[in-house]
Amino acid sequence: MRIGIAGAGVIGRLRARTVIDNPGTTLAAVFDPSREAALMAAKGSGAQVVTSMAAFFQSDLDAVIVSSPVHYHEEICLGAFDTGRHVLCDKPLSNSVGSCRKIVQRAQETRKALAVGFNVRYYPSMKFVKDVVDSGRIGAIDHVRIVAGHDGLANFRADWQFRAPESGGGALMDIGIHATDLVGYLLGDITHVFGVASESVWQVAGSEDNAIAVLRNANGIPASYHATWIEWTGYRMVIEAYGNLGMVRGSYAPMRNLLITQDRPGGARRTMRKLYPEVMVREKLFSWEATALTSFQEELQDFVAMTNGRPHGRLADGSAGLRAVEVAEAVRQSGASGQSVSLPLFSG
Repeated sequence: MRIGIAGAGVIGRLRARTVIDNPGTTLAAVFDPSREAALMAAKGSGAQVVTSMAAFFQSDLDAVIVSSPVHYHEEICLGAFDTGRHVLCDKPLSNSVGSCRKIVQRAQETRKALAVGFNVRYYPSMKFVKDVVDSGRIGAIDHVRIVAGHDGLANFRADWQFRAPESGGGALMDIGIHATDLVGYLLGDITHVFGVASESVWQVAGSEDNAIAVLRNANGIPASYHATWIEWTGYRMVIEAYGNLGMVRGSYAPMRNLLITQDRPGGARRTMRKLYPEVMVREKLFSWEATALTSFQEELQDFVAMTNGRPHGRLADGSAGLRAVEVAEAVRQSGASGQSVSLPLFSG
């Protein structure tokens, strides 16, 4: 499979590396307005390097990985579909609900694969949570709790990453979009949203620094949700699922799990903890990029499978990308109106 990378920043360079290293894919082209950045991403691959989107889409490509700033996602995705390419688009799918719907619709019209880069699904601690829930080891799920945050604007490399309208919003569209997806990944479509969002700390207009919500699926199972840019202890993501026979927790960073099981409510409890020293060592030597790279490698394998019509594992599709942005917008709407917002089930 011949793959082009659109956007050669930090994430684009990591994505390019996974394409180069995968024996089933070839890095065919890299597009970035900065030729220097594009050359860095393409280094050692023989890929064509271009600085215009028109030249990029003239390249011989089967698929496109979109790692550009989010406000360019729609243009690149539509261009890819209209020229017959499959798309793996980094999160969030786009910076507005309307834009996401256009992308999903065009993928359906052109019958091309659309995947969204919710790579946290591939983190070992999060895979463990999903597998435990699906196995029934903690029984029927009663509720989910999730917190995702970091300590603010110093974490961003460019203003577009945190300023609306380019970003699409604040914590909800940044680290919170991963949290939203994880809730949907565990519970299925989120169909009811009640929440509040605020901009009182960093005071960036249109970019909330805190969002707190209750999300429910079609069966009424709730999740308490908190996305924040004032997690003063630093980067943190914790998801917990509680069932009638126990609970499971997945955390990052650091990567770890807790599992408590019992044969009946109130019965004797068994506790298991999982640590990931190999992840800690890799991150100590190579930073968080080592963990992201591993997740991107697995995600690429599933994307190739999707484009070939095969089962695609943990990969998020276009509907998941759209629903995550719909939920972010619904939290803001709920906060403004004081009312719950309902979202329709996807037909498939």
